[in-house]
Amino acid sequence: MGEQANGSQAASIFVVMGVSGSGKTTIGTLLAKNVGAVFADADDYHSPENKEKMRAGIALTDEDRAPWLQTLNRLLKGWAEKGARGVLACSALKAAYRDTLGAGMPAGVLQFVWLDGDPKMIQQRLEARKGTYMNPALLGSQFATLEAPVGALRVVNDRAPEEVVQQILQEVQAKE
Repeated sequence: MGEQANGSQAASIFVVMGVSGSGKTTIGTLLAKNVGAVFADADDYHSPENKEKMRAGIALTDEDRAPWLQTLNRLLKGWAEKGARGVLACSALKAAYRDTLGAGMPAGVLQFVWLDGDPKMIQQRLEARKGTYMNPALLGSQFATLEAPVGALRVVNDRAPEEVVQQILQEVQAKE
């Protein structure tokens, strides 16, 4: 499928992507509520080993991520097969990861939404978090790994969540 969502069908499944602290869960949850979709956080699908590595400040390898991405792809395909609307919050930092997520998806159903932002602002968000396994020290490696997505909706998340979601909805509607 590649990274672009093509076809005449309107996107019904969204992957809200970006580095840790970019607002994926906050924006994804609100987007799901606005479009009447189920929400899933990709972090909930990591293995205990992956979570422990991240807690310790060890960046995951592509090999660490492969089974996780396959699981997420099955989740997305399940939503598509049921005709369900869904929103997945997932880092999806590399084109290859996005290709795995979109593999076997019907054309036009999947839309990636890239939450971008100033690295200093994102670092501050991460440092303010409590009760998460993501070590803020990994943010630099996330920005280094991030490959700007082709065909994704790019939104700078520097405003109130409601405003960001409204921009996403307006841009998606404009594409239809």
